[in-house]
Amino acid sequence: MEFRLEQPRDIRLVTAHGPGWVEIDRQRHETNLILTPETVAPWFEGGFDALDEPALEPLLALRPELVLIATGATLRRPPVPLLRRLAAAGQGFEFMTLAAACRTYNVTASEGRRVVAGLILT
Repeated sequence: MEFRLEQPRDIRLVTAHGPGWVEIDRQRHETNLILTPETVAPWFEGGFDALDEPALEPLLALRPELVLIATGATLRRPPVPLLRRLAAAGQGFEFMTLAAACRTYNVTASEGRRVVAGLILT
């Protein structure tokens, strides 16, 4: 028996990643990104320490069922005000490493779910 992974052709997927970069559909990016199955867009400038409530708004405005936030190479705990803002939005959310966020995003997007990933690369 042969198994084949069928991937929808009309969604954006992470094809590779590394320290300070991510590849979406084989196109390399080296700045923070907002990634949805339909779009790739630039996000705020700076590293995890620059993440604030206004930076969350473009993610939440997309009204996803799940928000993934990549914290770079290591898992970082977000400040309490960010957690409160995300909880108040009523959408599921997770903070995870870049590698974990890329994997989770690909699986979730491939399932046809409304997911948005905020990828902090630095």
